[in-house]
Amino acid sequence: MSVVPLDVSTLNPRQSEAVLHPGGPLMIVAGAGSGKTKVITTRIARLINEGCPPYRILAVTFTNKAAKEMRERIEHLVGDRAKDIWMGTFHSVCARLLRMDGAAIGIDRNFVVYDDGDQLTLVRDLLKAKGMDDKSLQPRGVLAEISRAKEKLMGPEKYSENASGFFERAVASIYKDYQARLNAANALDFDDLLFKSVRLLEQADAVREKLQEKFLHVLVDEYQDVNFSQYRLADLIAAKHRNLTVVGDDDQSIYGWRGADVGLMMRFSIDHPDATLITLDQNYRSTERILNAAHAVVRHNRSRNDKQLWTDKGAGALISIGEVGTENEEAIVVVNTIQREVRTGRRNYGDFSVLYRTNAQSRAVEEAFLTRSVPHILLGGQRFYDRKEIKDMIAYLRLVWNPLDEVSLRRIINVPARAIGPGAITKIEEHANKNAISLLRAMQDSAFQQEFNKKTQSGLKGLTALIEDAQMMVAAEVPVTKILREIMQRSGYLDELRADRTEEAQSRLENLQELVNVTAQFDARQEEDKSLGAFLEGVALISDIDGLKDDADGVKLMTLHSSKGLEFPVVFLLGLEEGVFPHSRALGSDSELEEERRLCYVGMTRAQEELYLTYARRRSQYGQANFNARSRFIDDIPREYIDQMVGTTMETPPINRTGMRLEQMRTGEYAITDTTSAEKPKPSWTPPFNVGQKVTHKKFGIGIVVACNPVKGDAEVTVAFPGAVGIKKLMQSFAKLEAV
Repeated sequence: MSVVPLDVSTLNPRQSEAVLHPGGPLMIVAGAGSGKTKVITTRIARLINEGCPPYRILAVTFTNKAAKEMRERIEHLVGDRAKDIWMGTFHSVCARLLRMDGAAIGIDRNFVVYDDGDQLTLVRDLLKAKGMDDKSLQPRGVLAEISRAKEKLMGPEKYSENASGFFERAVASIYKDYQARLNAANALDFDDLLFKSVRLLEQADAVREKLQEKFLHVLVDEYQDVNFSQYRLADLIAAKHRNLTVVGDDDQSIYGWRGADVGLMMRFSIDHPDATLITLDQNYRSTERILNAAHAVVRHNRSRNDKQLWTDKGAGALISIGEVGTENEEAIVVVNTIQREVRTGRRNYGDFSVLYRTNAQSRAVEEAFLTRSVPHILLGGQRFYDRKEIKDMIAYLRLVWNPLDEVSLRRIINVPARAIGPGAITKIEEHANKNAISLLRAMQDSAFQQEFNKKTQSGLKGLTALIEDAQMMVAAEVPVTKILREIMQRSGYLDELRADRTEEAQSRLENLQELVNVTAQFDARQEEDKSLGAFLEGVALISDIDGLKDDADGVKLMTLHSSKGLEFPVVFLLGLEEGVFPHSRALGSDSELEEERRLCYVGMTRAQEELYLTYARRRSQYGQANFNARSRFIDDIPREYIDQMVGTTMETPPINRTGMRLEQMRTGEYAITDTTSAEKPKPSWTPPFNVGQKVTHKKFGIGIVVACNPVKGDAEVTVAFPGAVGIKKLMQSFAKLEAV
């Protein structure tokens, strides 16, 4: 491979400063589209060209794809020497460390890594051994809590000391045995790779000194996404030479639900008071209006570095905002806009991306695209009707409509688990074949049911009774929605998901709620045939259409979380309503609401040239029509950046909370005007400290304010303190913090 001469003349002044930084702690705050990958790879290439052996460089990121891209870019600059760089994800680097030196803390180098399925099996076995009900204490929820404990470097003993409440005490007892079983099997889970690596460096002096000497430079990408164990690991490895470079953007920290702690970016400057801070604020992706609108949203977050991106790409198009009647109208408006742009030759289908807050929102868009034969590609997820929970419920409904549908019966016979395992299924098949009857008829045979143990008998009786009762509802022409709700509830499917305290389970519940919306719309239609059979036929036709989804020139559909790191000429951001985006779960939490705001910022800054924001007056949720206020994020955008989206109407324009109102013009369209000063909200509370301000505490010393919020006549101040103290939430009336 030919080596490209290292040329920093193509870098802007701040990029060049970051690349040429001589040494010591360095934080690069890299705004969206500011060329951070170019900076970090060029910095590594410069270090190698100036004599640093590649094997003395450790570069860590979060995905194998990102690590591969970084290595390829560096190879392009320095050739085969890049192969000797220690580069990879946190987990892959830690696995390598533990195989090399884990014996120092009792870890055999031949350890195996348990995947998600292995971990769940182990937790289920422990629950069963302890006689705990895996319905009220979901294995995945227990595993998620153990994972959170390990991210915070809390072993079983420390977690047990801090456990309070039934759930945490139950997890504490399982955590101890779970870890013992892992140790006995010479196995680690994914969180152990980090947890044990930190312990290795903390407890094995010789190993720590060897690694600290080995790595002259440590670089961490996507630093806003680190959790405490990752933060601690990077600090330990870089402690001797102190050449720690971290690259991230606090405005793009959107994985708090996965353990990421944006406050650790604030803490970096506390633990490294001599660190150099360089902000990359020139954006090479988006137009001025897109950047200014996105900044107008995210600037309301208290816990952020104060920065605003700029670009030399020009003002660009106004932000198109549209109000529609329902989510189905929203999807149609999007399709109409895309097809109009493609027909005129201005755009190709591949120029467009449609982003949404939850997977469930994709259903209406997918159906509109399929109906209108718009080529599209669903990224970061499955098609709505291909998702497991949807296929499971459709299988129940198909079995109710057609008792001979053995494919559907086999799918749901033990979903959720009802003690009808493979052995029982084989026995049912033999009985059915012997008597020339269907599997369902065999299961309904009361005499045959007696041949099973009590748990399996109960499972067989419960399932067959549910199917029989649902068939009676069909005969009585009960609406499909009521039948579906009955199946969801009585099958135990909803209870199982509700007891599972994970983000995945919540997403699956939202998808099932969207299926209820589908049946409710079916029940409300004017056609005469509203039977379950007609509904199932319609679903089959929708889910079987090809829709050209494999065409490379297709509209990209994805959640906002999946869009991070990507860019598109035109972006549609859907569902900007209170309770949808920001999500209802975030409305009661300042920190979660700030993360929602950052997620909106990420979505808006995916757009290179044009940005569309839409919201509905009425959106079906949980099978009912909800009338949510439009999102506060829209109200944050100044009027000079906004245009009315073609094809949308606003019969009852809401008041804009930032002092703007949508007013009807004579043309029938709407313009945005200022409200009177009397209507503008006045601040009711003045924080005692600003975010980023240094304060001192009598016990904890000097720290940096991360957040400051009003609480019943007092102020809750979140402060990042150095070392082991970490981040503390303090009431000002008791803490008596003082500005430094």
